[in-house]
Amino acid sequence: MTGRRTRSVVATTLAAGLALSAAACGGSGGKAAASGSGPVSITVGCEPPTSQATARKNWEADVAAFEKANPGITVKGDDSNPCDDPATFDAKLASGKMDDVFYTYFTDGANVISSGQAADIQQYANQINDFKDVQSSLLDIYRQGGADTGDLYGIPTGNYSLGLVYNRALFQRAGLDPAKPPTNWDEVESDAIAISKLGGGIVGYGDYSAQNTGGWHLAAEVYSRGGHMVAADGKSAAFDDATGLATLQFLHKLRYVDNVMGTKQGLQYNDLLQMMASGKLGMYVGSPDNLTAIHSQYNVPYTDLGVGPMPGETATLVGGSGYMFNKNDSPAQIQAGIKFVDYEFMTSGLGQFDYPRLAQTGQPVGLPEPDLWSGAAAAADAATVAKYANIPTANFAAYVAAIPTMKLLVEPPQAQAIYAQGDKAMDAVLTSPGADLQSLLDTFKKQADSILANAQQ
Repeated sequence: MTGRRTRSVVATTLAAGLALSAAACGGSGGKAAASGSGPVSITVGCEPPTSQATARKNWEADVAAFEKANPGITVKGDDSNPCDDPATFDAKLASGKMDDVFYTYFTDGANVISSGQAADIQQYANQINDFKDVQSSLLDIYRQGGADTGDLYGIPTGNYSLGLVYNRALFQRAGLDPAKPPTNWDEVESDAIAISKLGGGIVGYGDYSAQNTGGWHLAAEVYSRGGHMVAADGKSAAFDDATGLATLQFLHKLRYVDNVMGTKQGLQYNDLLQMMASGKLGMYVGSPDNLTAIHSQYNVPYTDLGVGPMPGETATLVGGSGYMFNKNDSPAQIQAGIKFVDYEFMTSGLGQFDYPRLAQTGQPVGLPEPDLWSGAAAAADAATVAKYANIPTANFAAYVAAIPTMKLLVEPPQAQAIYAQGDKAMDAVLTSPGADLQSLLDTFKKQADSILANAQQ
């Protein structure tokens, strides 16, 4: 989820050195002497903290190189707060205390635009590297009302799509082909049964139901079956239908008929990563950067891990982050900010895409994210990744092949509030053998409708 839980996912990726990691909000920095003339200074959020020595060193080196190439621009990194702290973000936004160039998660884009606190940068868009190849669905997140409406309030700099994280070693032990992860939910069920038969407390398939993660996964699983969480007008829930019911019925079957989900429930984000790392979990819905976290935190070899497509191959939930520009920025600051974001986050071979540097410092090169481009830019970046890859990219082959064929759907409005209520439904499904699934859906819909209605006021 690009909201609060993917905030953890993204933070894990950034901490691993794939992109930058900490800090966002602060006061607006110094202004240009005059629009379009003289030196210009900008504050940029999400500078890595000193506790992340390698990422911080790389950031400082990049800022120095950028300033040398652009002698009229001064970049002041802000590491004073987490990149996008949910406890303080909205308050700082309302009070106008954002950086000149400030970090946002995809779920914040619409709220920031409606708040009037971001500058429209459409007239400068062509200054963005390979702008024509940036995925339109990502740019639309930073447009008023989505879709190409002739405005643009931000630049996407990180993107992931959910798939199926799986344990290749357990697949091998269970007589399954590690190179062929399941591509639909029926195959997930049969593979989970085979893995669970290994015994020893091994769980075939895992899912969340706490700290907003249950609602997040429920949304992703509804998407994968062709459903939606919220109606197109954003005013009412859309999951209380045959698709939503089928999603809950399937999970309940895995839990109580197939007995492949284990007895411990109420799981939150890190639980499934730990289970996978301990060799006790076969599969769960997750993003490619989970492999980095599992490898770096628990020393699990990349060769034991893989990511397949989101089962169903119909649609998948996407998340990520980007930078927006303070409404008080001068034209010179906006252009300077675009130049820096372009340098640090949007150019293959530089900044977060400096693959030689990543490889030399032991960071993973070869994960299929951040996935920003299509067309020629994507092909060129892929060729460079292949040159420096230091993890087995074949372990993502099925995932990579499926993504272009799938609908990429962003999280619903008011995602975190809705997910919190979705946790309750997921927990009941996974802990109550006699759960009334339709009643759970009905209750969840009423709660989601209330959340959406309150947001309209």
